[in-house]
Amino acid sequence: MRNPEHPDTGDIVLTKVLSALADPLRLGLVCLLADGRERQWGELDAPVSKSTLSHHLKTLRGAGVTRTREEGTRCYVHLRADDLESRFPGLLGALMSAAPDDATPVTLKRP
Repeated sequence: MRNPEHPDTGDIVLTKVLSALADPLRLGLVCLLADGRERQWGELDAPVSKSTLSHHLKTLRGAGVTRTREEGTRCYVHLRADDLESRFPGLLGALMSAAPDDATPVTLKRP
C-alpha cells in the first residue's frame, strides 16, 4: 500500500459510513477498534483470508471510518472515533450499542 487515502473529516459521507458498516465483519472490526487502540493488521484474527480482510479494511478507510498508517513493512489501523463523532454526533455510540447482535467477532491473535 502506498500513501493510503483518507477523506478529510468534512468529506466523510453518512451513506458511505453506513454502507461500510452494513457488513458484519466490518462492524466487528469497528467493535474491536472501538477501544481506541491502534492495531497492526497482522494482529487481527478474522474468519476470512488476508486478502479479504485487506479489502474490508480498505472499505472502512475509504468511507472515513478508520485511518491506516504505514511504518516500514507494517500497517496499522485505528478507528477515527473523534472524526466520526464530530461529523455525526452520537452515531458511533448508537452503532456500538446495537452491534453485538449483528457483528462478526474479530479478535486479536495470540503471540
